[in-house]
Amino acid sequence: MVNRPRRTGRQVMPTDQAPEGALTKDAKPILSFAPRRRGKPPAHLADLDFEQRQKVLVDAGLPKFRADQLSRHYFQRHIADPAQMPDLPKSMVDQVEQSLMPPLIKKVHTLETDDGKTLKHLWELFDGSRVESVLMRYPSRTTLCISSQAGCGMACPFCATGQMGLTRNLSTAEIIEQVRMAALACENGDLAGGPTRLSNIVFMGMGEPLANYRAIINSLQRMIEEPPHGFGLSARNITVSTVGLVPAIDKLADLGYPVTLAVSLHAPDDELRDELIPINSRWKVGELLDAARRYFVKTGRRVSIEYALIKDMNDHPWRAQLLADELNKRGHGWAHVNPIPLNPTPGSIWTASTSRAQNEFVETLRNAGIVTTIRDTRGSDIDGACGQLATSVAKEEESSDE
Repeated sequence: MVNRPRRTGRQVMPTDQAPEGALTKDAKPILSFAPRRRGKPPAHLADLDFEQRQKVLVDAGLPKFRADQLSRHYFQRHIADPAQMPDLPKSMVDQVEQSLMPPLIKKVHTLETDDGKTLKHLWELFDGSRVESVLMRYPSRTTLCISSQAGCGMACPFCATGQMGLTRNLSTAEIIEQVRMAALACENGDLAGGPTRLSNIVFMGMGEPLANYRAIINSLQRMIEEPPHGFGLSARNITVSTVGLVPAIDKLADLGYPVTLAVSLHAPDDELRDELIPINSRWKVGELLDAARRYFVKTGRRVSIEYALIKDMNDHPWRAQLLADELNKRGHGWAHVNPIPLNPTPGSIWTASTSRAQNEFVETLRNAGIVTTIRDTRGSDIDGACGQLATSVAKEEESSDE
């Protein structure tokens, strides 16, 4: 039997106040799975498996073997413009672009920090929707954080993207284009330190990945499969995050891909998590952790527990102990906790925990036998939190139009 920790320490509960500048008319966004926009982007090579690419070419009156050629240009050489493919006849360029390789994203803005080792990009999609990605160079890896939706319907009050609401799901190709552009940036030496290779992908940008399940699964296939089918990245270097869509976690586990599951928990008790993570009203903490444990059992991949530390809200030592108890009663060694110093949005009521509170929280977890690593937060000085760049650029554009 687990002894419940004493609940001591100053407690601030969430309010309905949204961060200043949030792109919403309501004080508190509502949990939603229904996108505001339903228009589909143009069909693209990256949306299709290899056989489907061949069929599109044949239907367009083009040779079937061009599917291999185009796919190798895209996934190995990271070229998306048919006009830049020297072995493609000029007479085919327009037809190939129209049928398989239409432009999908364009760069709106780029911010640089960490002495050039972090680049944050804002992309505009075919319908004017905007998403963000972050490319980060570390000593032993280069990681890309990508978006899976324009906006987000999960309505988490401390998240800039959550305050936007859900605009729409991204297509498989729109997700994959973020990867291709990052791979190209690595090759071109856009990051400090010269050319490098993109090695890691994390679905931790804008949106709830598992709410766009089919596109995420297709994207994983394109990332993992060897050329000409995909990029040939290691599945073990890919992380998929979720705030807690339990049925989708089980579906992902059944596929057997050895990708890492990251659970954005942020509170170990239902009382607080109901307020911080509205989807907790459907699947409670216990149900979510049970699903995370099942994921570990089926895949053998240790689950990451993400925990944004918010001052006087969820950073109490008793909550750290409660989190440790909840994890330990489901076994040992199956979860790894990543406390994350909150990157607050401008004007927000939410702020990061003090160093003292953070250290005590981490020490409590480690003393309980929980492997704990404080997440390195990149880009705090360049609108680092998801949605901040899109919001700030939108406000600048509105001001210039007045």
